[in-house]
Amino acid sequence: MLALATVIIWSGNTIVSKAAIDVIHPASISLYRWVIAFLVLMPFVLRSAWNEREITLRYAPKLAFLGLMGMVAYQSLAYEAAKTTTAVNMGVLIGLIPLVSTFLAALIANERLTAARILGGIVSFVGLLYLTARGNLTTLTSGGVHVGDALMLVAVFSSALYGVLLKRWRIPISTWLQLWWQIGAAVVILLPFWLMSEKSQLTVENLPLVLYAALPTSLLGPFMWMIAVRELGAARSSMFFNLFPVLVAVLAMILLGERLESFHYIGGGLALAGVLIGLRQPAGRLAAGA
Repeated sequence: MLALATVIIWSGNTIVSKAAIDVIHPASISLYRWVIAFLVLMPFVLRSAWNEREITLRYAPKLAFLGLMGMVAYQSLAYEAAKTTTAVNMGVLIGLIPLVSTFLAALIANERLTAARILGGIVSFVGLLYLTARGNLTTLTSGGVHVGDALMLVAVFSSALYGVLLKRWRIPISTWLQLWWQIGAAVVILLPFWLMSEKSQLTVENLPLVLYAALPTSLLGPFMWMIAVRELGAARSSMFFNLFPVLVAVLAMILLGERLESFHYIGGGLALAGVLIGLRQPAGRLAAGA
């Protein structure tokens, strides 16, 4: 499924981000990845961008807002949040994305609010609590509350809102062209922050990391996510976010040699169970589609 493939790609980017800490400034990789993605995609969409310029201009504010929410806000706020909050708190708050998406989809996109989606979100969230607390739930309260927690809540809201608005607005241009304009908006928004920050040059050491962030993560991932949201809806697609920390743990074991503990299996199992519950279709809809 496209939603699952997207989450796998984005999980890999978490490993890349960890590896990039010592070799490139965050503001630089944030800008470079989107610039590269924009330039790579340009030859394939330039003609259609010109042919559809009138309708694109009509939807330019919406495309720019989607670029802000989907390409800039979540990642930038998460980076700032990491300075003043704990990784445990961040992991727990990320687990709220499916639940927030479910309620926003019902309010904004008129998606049906089903018991299965709510139950699935709760089961997965409990699993993520157990996983991020490393099996000791007292860890969640020992770190206290930080300014970063508030920033992370805004980041979670922006990520959920992005998926819901993709479904709600249904902008009548091709998916690749939509993505290109959103990326362009992200570049424009990020450029001033890059100009004011410490700058890193591309090197042999950091170039592979930037390319992974630019191509699979910034091009293929968003493209597949946009299709998944269109086909499954924002609420059902967002359920796959519950697998994010599980996939990161598996990739860390494979690529970084980190060891999986019992809390990984218990928390991951609950997260997976919640996804399966949340993806269940109502009986009436199944009968109608048969």
